[in-house]
Amino acid sequence: MRKAAGRPGNRPVAPLRAETNFRPPMTDSPVRVRFAPSPTGYLHVGGARTALFNWLYARKTGGTFVLRIEDTDQERSTDAHTRVILEGLTWLGINWDEGPYFQGAESPRHRADAERLLASGRAYRCFASAEELDAERKLAVAAGRPYRYERARWALSPEEEARRLAAGDPFVIRFAVPDAELAWEDAVHGRISFQGRDLDDFVILRSDGSAIYNLAVVSDDIAMRITHVIRGDDHVSNTPKQIALYQALGAALPVFAHVPMILGTDGKKLSKRHGATAVGDYQDQGILPAAMRNFLALLGWSPGGDREVLTGEELVGLFSLEAIQGKPAVFDTAKLEWMNGQYLSHTGADELLPPVMRQLDRMGVGAKGRDVRALIDAAKARSRTVLQLAEQVAVRLDASRIVLDEKAEKLQKKMGPAFGASLTVAAGALEALTPAEWTPDRLLEAVKHAAETHGLKLGDAMQPVRVALTGGTVSEPVNELLAVVGRDESLARIRAAMARTQDAAPA
Repeated sequence: MRKAAGRPGNRPVAPLRAETNFRPPMTDSPVRVRFAPSPTGYLHVGGARTALFNWLYARKTGGTFVLRIEDTDQERSTDAHTRVILEGLTWLGINWDEGPYFQGAESPRHRADAERLLASGRAYRCFASAEELDAERKLAVAAGRPYRYERARWALSPEEEARRLAAGDPFVIRFAVPDAELAWEDAVHGRISFQGRDLDDFVILRSDGSAIYNLAVVSDDIAMRITHVIRGDDHVSNTPKQIALYQALGAALPVFAHVPMILGTDGKKLSKRHGATAVGDYQDQGILPAAMRNFLALLGWSPGGDREVLTGEELVGLFSLEAIQGKPAVFDTAKLEWMNGQYLSHTGADELLPPVMRQLDRMGVGAKGRDVRALIDAAKARSRTVLQLAEQVAVRLDASRIVLDEKAEKLQKKMGPAFGASLTVAAGALEALTPAEWTPDRLLEAVKHAAETHGLKLGDAMQPVRVALTGGTVSEPVNELLAVVGRDESLARIRAAMARTQDAAPA
């Protein structure tokens, strides 16, 4: 079967087998869960959250996490999307134990299962054309009644069916939904029940021999011995159909757990109008994988108490299906960035160096022989994303990136001539220091003494220096900022700011 290259640690295994005799999994079987994305788009945050819940449950129980690519939609499935999904999972730290398997390679087994259902009388051939069914649907709409597929309406005598088969007429295979209760005890929502008489006989095999989703997924889950199906609430309507298929194929049901949908802050289903929805977008924006993983875990699951920032080990240790909440979760980007800021402030510069350097490369900013780790340590506490951190580092490396923000402009306007005067005082004190004296303690002492000598408040002497060095009014303490930027570069930026202030002064 077709396989994709797995990341290190994701070992290849044998392909799904085209079994013909299914043995129901024992109730005490080891946990086996799966994430089964469709490679028709990027890895959405909702899909990533589903993958994470499956992964956490597998790691908590010592079970197996299986990755299956459901690529039966050949027109829309692409290798590029498959790669993006694998890269997104890898970035999040969600490693798989088996796979990736490709559902499209299992079509012989899907057809075999459809034939078994046909032979047992649990399914039947339907020769109704798409045009005929569409005409009936339009008649129902015109009459103001819901459309229902009627099994008896399209039933053929054995002789007529044989004649049409011999003529090569196209047909689909439909599953005969039993007139019975189809219920399960959902691990999240409790008991959910449907009545078979309320469901149409649904197609399980197209006229070209390809399986429809509900048959393919049940066939694969049985063959892969999946014990727990953890997926989004949008699949609840599929579950009664799948339960009927499990029963007809003689297989035991897995545990179903339908996790809540993810909404935007406006209470509507999360979509592009709320901003980024693809995991890769958040990676590009500078969210750390550990922060994203932590944030996604809390979308619909609670560890108990007021704890929010959790290590990977804590997430695994605390996770349970029982703690998944039934109500929709809200994706709040501001909270994600806050959480990412918490991770940034506690992550060492060595670990942050690679993502920061990638962002600097995109900006066209070089390290200029500087130890970027020192700049990272200086700026990370005031950053919420790696992008913001890289922007602060870039300003400390390259004076051409200094742009006065709104608060800095207001400060300069408010202080008037005093702004340039304060810079002159600070510059005089700083120029007197030798390179060996350019340390945080000595810098603070020098500026403080100069401010006192000229009757200035320390803040009035320091804040203009901060603006001159960064273009903003917020940074690490100014003496530490001066030390990080360096003597020659700091003095050059202060002189440039003094010149701009003089040029802007009224004649």
